[in-house]
Amino acid sequence: MERIQKIVSQSGYCSRRKVEQLIKEGRVKVNGVAVTQMGTKANYSDNITIDGNSINVKEEKVYYIINKPRGIITSTSDDKNRKTVIDLIDEEKRIYPVGRLDYDTTGVLLLTNDGELTNLLIHPKNNIEKLYIAKIKGIPTKEELQKLSRGVVIDGHKTSKAKVKLLKINKPGNTSLVQLIIHEGKNHQVKKMFESIGYDVIKLRRDRFAFLDVDTLKPGEYRKLSIKEVKCLYSLVKKTTD
Repeated sequence: MERIQKIVSQSGYCSRRKVEQLIKEGRVKVNGVAVTQMGTKANYSDNITIDGNSINVKEEKVYYIINKPRGIITSTSDDKNRKTVIDLIDEEKRIYPVGRLDYDTTGVLLLTNDGELTNLLIHPKNNIEKLYIAKIKGIPTKEELQKLSRGVVIDGHKTSKAKVKLLKINKPGNTSLVQLIIHEGKNHQVKKMFESIGYDVIKLRRDRFAFLDVDTLKPGEYRKLSIKEVKCLYSLVKKTTD
């Protein structure tokens, strides 16, 4: 909720100071009830009128990037009362994650109240790159990694082509670090892709979403996206839809 002065001023109807004067004169109503208190708050979905005329208001858009830690649910709520990514961000507006990261997956996650941008970013046809670093049990062969790059069948559907790179192997521990760049976002996709070639994922981190990373953020830390970054995201999805 926001003060009525802010909501009306954002609509472009008049300044906050002018709204305060209109409130004093009893000319402002919320859902048919006259506003009498200067600090009264309302939702952007409420019907705000001045002299009987409805004010066309739009909620201010907010955009966050967070370095999601392990053990956090990527959801707006949880029926088991586990902590969600929403609990980590100090924001009064109703925001929601852009896509999902598993409970035990860390790294880049965007959150916003911009439904249009969210839909564009998660739609497979827009080919938004997601870069993951997976620690897997075992040491895959070149041929096995090539299978991932060509696409593998999971849940009855073949994944799109991916970019795969073996970063590091640990022979004594029998583990490997593999970089995987995909454009889709199916449920548990990365884990299932590795399972399809016979390897279990021990740890998984998303290092990059489009051009955004969390190199400067510790686990659980977040920041607002800059106006330039938001414009770049819109420009990115616009190029793919043109």
